[in-house]
Amino acid sequence: MATTADFKNGMTIEFNGQLFTIIQFLHVKPGKGPAFVRTKLKNVKTGKVIENTFNSGVKVNTVRVERRPYQYLYKDDMGFVFMHTETFEQVTIDPELIENSDLMKEGQIIEINFHAETETALTAELPPFVELEVTSTIAGEKGNTASSTALKPATLETGAEIMVPMFINEGEILKIDTRERSYSERVKK
Repeated sequence: MATTADFKNGMTIEFNGQLFTIIQFLHVKPGKGPAFVRTKLKNVKTGKVIENTFNSGVKVNTVRVERRPYQYLYKDDMGFVFMHTETFEQVTIDPELIENSDLMKEGQIIEINFHAETETALTAELPPFVELEVTSTIAGEKGNTASSTALKPATLETGAEIMVPMFINEGEILKIDTRERSYSERVKK
């Protein structure tokens, strides 16, 4: 148990039966009336951000969340299978817990957030950027390659499809932003 005086950015609390991470908070002491705390909370499961105002001194349940590095091994009919990089323990994660899971390739290291008391996986986060090879794309037309706004679809080695500039060819390795699901730059071999 903690009170609003204990709030810190990144702290995970139980609120309305769900887990939320405090993104931002502000203690407000108006000249008239009781003090209160304005917060921005991010739902751990859905990622939705809400705003809420707590009365000062209100007690909330805190939850300990641990981030652990795991290596992606393979996908089967039960979900994605990962191995802890230090203990070699294997865990299967539901595909719904991983955003942009089609950008993961075997052997990649990702962070999985676990509820420390129940040891259940809450979310899995890909690194901000991944390097993937283009397996197929249409050839760029002459004259369209000068503009950086012209885009074409490209299929990556993981099967994911993203939009890339016209000058990108098959076999090139690209740096992909996993948060925006977009092309960032070419990687030199």
